[in-house]
Parts: sequence; structure tokens; C-alpha cells
Amino acid sequence: MTNYRRVAALKTPQALREHLAEIGADLPFDADMQSGPAAPLAQPYRLPGGGAIGNRFAVLPMEGWDGTIDGHPSDLTVRRWQRFGLSGAKLIWGGEAVAVRPDGRANPNQLMINEATLAGLAGLRETLVTAHEASHGRSDDLLIGLQLTHSGRFARPTDKKRLAPQILYRHPLLDRKFNLPADQPVMSDDAIARLIDDYIAAARLAQRAGFAFVDIKHCHGYLEHEFLSAVDRPGRYGGSFENRTRFLREIAAGIRAAVPGLDIGVRLSAIDFIPYRPGPDGVGVPDWPQGAQDAQSAYRYAFGGDGTGLGIDLREPYAFLDLLAALNINLVCITAGSPYYNPHVQRPALFPPSDGYQPPEDPLVGVARQINATAQLKRHRPELAVVGSGYSYLQEWLPNVAQYAVRTGMADFVGLGRMVLAYPEMPADVLAGRPLQRKRICRTFSDCTTAPRNGLASGCYPLDEHYKSSPAAAQLAEAKAG
Repeated sequence: MTNYRRVAALKTPQALREHLAEIGADLPFDADMQSGPAAPLAQPYRLPGGGAIGNRFAVLPMEGWDGTIDGHPSDLTVRRWQRFGLSGAKLIWGGEAVAVRPDGRANPNQLMINEATLAGLAGLRETLVTAHEASHGRSDDLLIGLQLTHSGRFARPTDKKRLAPQILYRHPLLDRKFNLPADQPVMSDDAIARLIDDYIAAARLAQRAGFAFVDIKHCHGYLEHEFLSAVDRPGRYGGSFENRTRFLREIAAGIRAAVPGLDIGVRLSAIDFIPYRPGPDGVGVPDWPQGAQDAQSAYRYAFGGDGTGLGIDLREPYAFLDLLAALNINLVCITAGSPYYNPHVQRPALFPPSDGYQPPEDPLVGVARQINATAQLKRHRPELAVVGSGYSYLQEWLPNVAQYAVRTGMADFVGLGRMVLAYPEMPADVLAGRPLQRKRICRTFSDCTTAPRNGLASGCYPLDEHYKSSPAAAQLAEAKAG
């Protein structure tokens, strides 16, 4: 393992400041936390329509690999959503990645949205609301959405180990990395038009299930995100920025016409880097095209990238936020990269998943990158409700960075993903001014990713007794040892 200093060892504000300065990470934070109704993280957020979201914590969408083969929730799915409700967060951003049709599933146990699964999805929402009301008293200031997805290049609808990709263009590095055949077909414009209809139908069902908004997911290398980098694709859905955003515009127009009253959000990988691979020592290195070994090589496929594969250029992400504002899409959640080809960018962690690599930078550098990019996007479009990601690696210091970010307008909400699996009550404890339960804090062991990479349900195997004592824990330990 790379020898980065562990966050848990940074016991004082001064120790954290010194370490951040040493690694060159610009990550401001509040040394002292506030609690009670006047605290920055406790402030309600007023929506343009007049409603309010009760505080500044959000639960980010997570896909648990634990639905049924026909796309219904299982007992594990219900338990996870119950814990979302217990968290105290007032914004549930998608809750779960739900496929709009069978061939778009990321795995054979991903939830689907159709007439047959509708009651189960509505039941998940009711479970969350009931748990929230039991622990926190009211739910009229709780906003719950559903994330709609098609996994595109990373679809595995029938076999956990075998890709059944649907791609928008031939990517010279990802095609090689994931062994796509030379005759792999590209989705036609007609097929894309049919998929748009599927999204609109799914949005109608989501509203019937009681969800307040749908997230048209544009992140992490999945199909919608791939549209944004389809610079080489000919036709209506590639090439120019206008064409690469046509998919979103046509879905949004269809939802507005067919599903009045349903709000729309977008989770966006606003920055992306070149794919990485393990180097000779196991540490991640850029997977340059053959014969190109330095950062001056052109890389055209990183939305929000500067063309080198390793730098950031926010001009197109700014334009994307301008488009959201023009479409009256006010909810946007900012993330980065992809777990499939550069996980240290998307999910900073000290311990990599089984199919990953040792982090090529102190993970706090990655956290700072996401938080600062989010702040720049928020400054560009201050009227949008912006949710930040990448906070879990901060561990004990998560509340301090979160409070600073919200207090100074770097983001409107702080989104929690992995942390909620390990310690769902963290938002409630922070808001009440209670000491953090240190033994439940996520230490980014990445078992929640390694487990599904090995065909098991996702969960916090090190810290959640439910998973720790399950038969799957032994299977996971065996897979990791192998």
C-alpha cells in the first residue's frame, strides 16, 4: 500500500492544516462546529417553487447489487433505504440507480422501473419516509428523487462477470481496456430515440411511485455521460456540444410534456481524466495510447478535461450548467470520473477495490479537486441547487469541511455515499452536536466496491454487523485473499 498519512491520525485542526499544506491540497475547513437551528448545515434550502429542503445533507445514489433477477427490491434493498431515512438527511438524491430497461442494467440484480416493479419502488420510498418520521419527526421538508440510468458501455444485464456493452462511439482506450471486439456496433440514432421514450415512460412511473424528481444520470462512464464525450460520433447525438447534449434536452422536453409536476435533476461527472491502470508497483498510472508516454499527448474524451488527460477545463461544464438553467433544471449533483477506469478520481480512498490500483496521489488531493471544482461551478450558476460529492474520505473531518463549504457558498448540499452505508446517522449526530461515533466512520476500505466486483451484494462489510456476520463476508474474504 502507498504510504499516505491516514486521516484518523490527523487529530487536531493544526495537524490537518499542516498536512494539507504539505501535499498541496487547497481544502479549507472550519475548526469549530456549530449545532442547533442556526448552524449552517441545519439551514433549510428554499426551492424555486417555494418548497423547502430541511437541511444541507444529501444521501447520494448507490447501487447495491441486491435486487431480484426481475428488478424488484430485496430485503437488503429495503434495509438500505430504511437507513437512508434514519440518516436525518433531508435530500435523498436518487436513492438508487434504477435501470429504465433490461439491457441497461449494470448487473443482473440492479433495480428496474416498470409496471411490475412499481409497487416495490413505491414501497422503498414509503419505508424511507416512515423511518425518517419515526426518528426525526417530520417529512414535509424531505425531498426524495429516483436516479434513472442506462449503463451503456458498462452494462452487465445477465451475467455479473460479462459485459454486454452498448456504446456511442469507438473509444480507443476503453475498447482496448475492456476487450471490445473490432466489430462492436455503435448505437444508432434510431435506437437512441427509442431509449429517450423509455426514459420518459420511466419518469411517468417514478411520479406514480411518489418520487418528487428523477435524476437523468450523466456520470461515471455510463451511457448518458458517454454522450458528453462523443466528440467523434457523427449525426444528431455527437460532435458539437449541442449534439452531445441533445439526449438530455429531448428527455427533458418529453418529461415536461408527459409528466407535469415532476422535477428533474442531473448528477454530472463534471471532470474526467484518462483511464488508469496499475503500474509495475501497483500504483495507478495513466493508460496512455501505445507510443504516447507523457501528459502532452492529446486525449479527446474527457468531458471537463483540458485535452491532456490529466488536467481540468471547465468551459464545457459551465456550458452544461447554463443549459440546465435554460431547461429549468435546478437540481445538479457534481461528481467526477468513473469507478471503472479512474476510481481514484471518482472515489478517493486509501484502500483500492479489488480491480483497482494503489492511489497515485494522497486521496485528500482528490477530495480537494472535487470540492473546488464544485465550488467553481456553483459560482458560475449560483441559482442552481448544487450538491457536492467526494466527502467520505474526510472521515472525522467531514463535518468541518462540509460546514465550511455550505457556509461560504461552495455548495448548497453535502452528499454522502459510502459513509451512509457504514454510519447512516452521521448527519443526525452532526446536526444535534453529538460526538461522532468513531468506530462507525467509513475508512474507505472499498469492500462496498470489491464485493460487487466479485458478484456479491454491496455493503459495509468491515463496520456493519449485518454484513460483517453474513455468509457473503466469508466469500468476500476468500475473494480478496485470492
